[in-house]
Amino acid sequence: MAQPGSPAPVEAQLIKDLAATYERMSEQIGKVIVGQKTVVEQLLMAMFSRGHCLLVGVPGLAKTLLVSTVAKILHLSFKRVQFTPDLMPADITGTDILQDDPETGRRRFVFLPGPLFANMILADEINRTPPKTQAALLEAMQEHHVTAGGTTYRLPEPFFVLATQNPIEQEGTYPLPEAQQDRFMFNIRVDYPSRAEEIQIMKATTGTHKPELTAMLDAKQIMQFQQVVRQVVVADHIFAYVADLVRSTRPKEKDAPKWVPELVSWGAGPRACQFLILGGKTRAILYGRVHVTTDDIKAVALPVLRHRIMTTFHADADGITTDDIIKKLIEATPVPLEKGRL
Repeated sequence: MAQPGSPAPVEAQLIKDLAATYERMSEQIGKVIVGQKTVVEQLLMAMFSRGHCLLVGVPGLAKTLLVSTVAKILHLSFKRVQFTPDLMPADITGTDILQDDPETGRRRFVFLPGPLFANMILADEINRTPPKTQAALLEAMQEHHVTAGGTTYRLPEPFFVLATQNPIEQEGTYPLPEAQQDRFMFNIRVDYPSRAEEIQIMKATTGTHKPELTAMLDAKQIMQFQQVVRQVVVADHIFAYVADLVRSTRPKEKDAPKWVPELVSWGAGPRACQFLILGGKTRAILYGRVHVTTDDIKAVALPVLRHRIMTTFHADADGITTDDIIKKLIEATPVPLEKGRL
């Protein structure tokens, strides 16, 4: 007899299917993207969690290629939007245009959908467009609909936004405010490849060989897997651990480590707790498990928390990054007992 909260047989099979699909997807992506295993894993975790991603890295690290490769192995519609300083909200959401009705001979307004009407959106260099256009994208991300001419239009499901941002070129840009960054589930750092990987990249991209990719998931299957993720069991001590970890980022919290007020000016909010749990659930399934462990939470802590913590001037002056702070907090936060407190 199944225990309360345990997956039903069909769900258990779906969990096995998702773990196997993740392995095949990683293999397909690896035909094009050299290295970046952690980046690929975090990107797929966000997708199966119904989350959006912010990819941060210097030019030339294959951020755009990674997103377009993921789109190719999925039966999903894909649109790329190059964000520029003159881009207006209607350029991405769509607008009403005046057309002649062939039946009546009269003119009427018809809505022409913008590039947001796709399953997967690559918002390239999101920090290069004005706040008004950024806000239109953020509304679509949160509400999964756009409004034009007083009418609301639903966006296709599933709907993912993967935005890229260049961290070194800030002149003439519009950095996303912290409140808008909070809408992204993950802030994924794309680092330089290793020496061996760089040699492999040169060999793979300067010849005539073009890898063939196999599409393997459609919209219905992805939405089904997203529902399975929500059904993963989370024990009370995991909820307690996540609450303690997130609350320790807040400088005014009485249980926060003594060094936090010196390094952190603003900590993470409740949305960080939600995304840590969802990220932990997804990671557990992708590794073939039906329950979340503290290791799952620790594995997603960096991408979930790094854009939700504001460092102080003292931390900036000493070269202490949000990643450094998160790692210290993980070490300082005790793991509650299995029958831990809430």
